[in-house]
Amino acid sequence: MKKVVIIGNGAIGLCSAYYLQKEGFDVHVVSACKEGAEDSCSYGNAGMIVPSHFTPLAAPGVIRQGLKWMLKSKSPFHIKPRFNKDLFQWLRLFYAHANQENVDRSKHLLKDLNLTSRDLFNSIQEEESIDFNFERKGLLMLYQTAKYQEEEEKMALQAKALGLDVSIKTKQQILGLEPHLTPDVLGGVLYKSDAHLNPTVFMKGMETILKAKGVHFHYNSAITGFSSHKNSIEGVYTSKGKIKSDEVVVCAGTWSAALVKQLNIILPMQSGKGYSMTINGVPKNLQHPSILCEAKVAMTPMGNHLRIAGTMEIAENNLCINKNRLNGIKEQVPKYFQNFESDWFKHITPWVGLRPVSPDGLPYIGRVAKWKNLSINTGHAMMGMSLAPVSGLLIAKSLATSSPSLDLSLLKPERF
Repeated sequence: MKKVVIIGNGAIGLCSAYYLQKEGFDVHVVSACKEGAEDSCSYGNAGMIVPSHFTPLAAPGVIRQGLKWMLKSKSPFHIKPRFNKDLFQWLRLFYAHANQENVDRSKHLLKDLNLTSRDLFNSIQEEESIDFNFERKGLLMLYQTAKYQEEEEKMALQAKALGLDVSIKTKQQILGLEPHLTPDVLGGVLYKSDAHLNPTVFMKGMETILKAKGVHFHYNSAITGFSSHKNSIEGVYTSKGKIKSDEVVVCAGTWSAALVKQLNIILPMQSGKGYSMTINGVPKNLQHPSILCEAKVAMTPMGNHLRIAGTMEIAENNLCINKNRLNGIKEQVPKYFQNFESDWFKHITPWVGLRPVSPDGLPYIGRVAKWKNLSINTGHAMMGMSLAPVSGLLIAKSLATSSPSLDLSLLKPERF
């Protein structure tokens, strides 16, 4: 039985482990985190499963809008200025891909990946008899200005052309869908193909399932190096000793680039810092996950709780909280909902996480040419949770059969 070492125990790592053990591999998950820790992006995200997000982060107009936001301390997007070779390289590549050609090349793949992943979430919940609050209620894009109404309606037409189930809603129709918080909007777009779940429940449930299926977890085990011979990796060195391997899969999120650099692999990636706040037992809740278009804030109902998330701060690998950006989220939400009370934010402990962001807006999934037994599965940016099952399945199929079920040429780790 081949032994696979997976580096990272976020959603991508756990889903890779899930499908690899299904293929009959001896799976070992290695993490620097303590057992039970909720440090990764997989725990605090908005829990949205988003076929609607078929446009990659690198798209026309993003740079122009980003420059406008750069000067605002509470804006939803920011790049921390610093002299850093990796950042300059990433910015150069991002600029080169922020065009319609990149969108046209990527949109069908992103849509197919997200649709497949959505169905896999449903299968996991049914097959494993665990309830992580997976629901297919869709996603509302809510706008307050004519500018964003025009943009979202154009996007809705593109989504329909791709075969997604989409409908444009008037203000009165939105009020009918969301009677409790009373949205103060011009209207919205409902993406019926989307879904949502509770990330924390999913993560805890998956870890329990994997342990029951014989997957080995190595906690408090930071990777310190690799053991190799010729073009093969024979094992990984950790703070607790060496773990031998027949295959290695790097799923370490934003820390993946530094890890594979030890193997002479350049993986252009930056950390996209995001924040979330969860209001427990909210008196009046949303019925549908929603994105506030002008504010770039995501809101997801999770049972009787409400999670609010936002910002994309391209920064270093630190978890320091920028209070201005956090306050920017808090100030925007009541502007969209007449019945939302700012006092609900009192005594809420904010969560912060780092998303791994590639320069073209597509993840890195697949084998590495330089090493015959090394695979990478990272760079999913804001779609890490949404794409976790399909990414794990693709890695498992590529290791088991050398022929994944989808064309991964656009996702090659060494494409830059």
